[in-house]
Amino acid sequence: MIKKKPTFEKLTPSFGSSLLVKQHGDNVDKNNAYWHFHPELELVYVNKGQGKTHIGNHLSYFNNSQLILIGANLPHNGFSDRLTANGTETIVQFKSDFLGEEFFNIPEMANIVALFERAKKGIRFKIDTKKKIGRKIEKLLECDGLKRILKFLEILDYLAKTDDYTLLNADGIAFEPEAQDSAKIGVVFKYIRENFHHHIALDEMADKVNMTVPAFCRFFKKATNKTFTQVVNEYRVVHATKLLSEESEMSIADVCYECGFNNFSHFNKVFNDITGKSASNYRKEIKLIIQ
Repeated sequence: MIKKKPTFEKLTPSFGSSLLVKQHGDNVDKNNAYWHFHPELELVYVNKGQGKTHIGNHLSYFNNSQLILIGANLPHNGFSDRLTANGTETIVQFKSDFLGEEFFNIPEMANIVALFERAKKGIRFKIDTKKKIGRKIEKLLECDGLKRILKFLEILDYLAKTDDYTLLNADGIAFEPEAQDSAKIGVVFKYIRENFHHHIALDEMADKVNMTVPAFCRFFKKATNKTFTQVVNEYRVVHATKLLSEESEMSIADVCYECGFNNFSHFNKVFNDITGKSASNYRKEIKLIIQ
């Protein structure tokens, strides 16, 4: 039986506000992250922290900071695994018509409407935009009423006009699941997240969602456009990038086995297929990146 049905998240702004702005400043309990969606768009800024980005069909690891815009009903997990010293995660959640449908139909809002459309695939903004906009997002907490709305429109206007971004699901719009399907996918992703360090048999996973193996394979491929094995390998490789970034004393062979691979040559092939480079080259390059 699937007991947990977290799928649809109901968001309620405080009285007198059309935006929900909140900030987390403590260490994040990654075990409470779950697969969910909501009709509101979500702008997320992490200033100092590490974690996994799982939005739609996209999965990656970030180190230090990130700025992401998630579209309406685009499924995603919680982000930060760990906030470092003075680290915060600031989130703005809002509906695409939070100022009324007619307001967003005026010509001056065309760029922002286009931004909301792009956000359906998930948008990660790059370093220059993070530096310029991150602090402005945090400052939304310091104001309210019309001043907060005006400041937020300035942020949206900048994000709408910049080309300093990457689409996270560039090959296609991520699925917008029915609640029942999303609950099952949530169970699957949670189980993968907690057990990818060792072998996960297909019949074991299918049993968790009360399905036969063939039915589960069809369901999972239709929902994610990927096979179960592909997604498990992506989790393992993303964890490998985390270890290669943070554990400088750990050998690549140790990273391989720590991530659930039981064959070193297979690990190298899968890592290269997913990242476009070898694990050793990835480790060399990551040392040169300052985010």
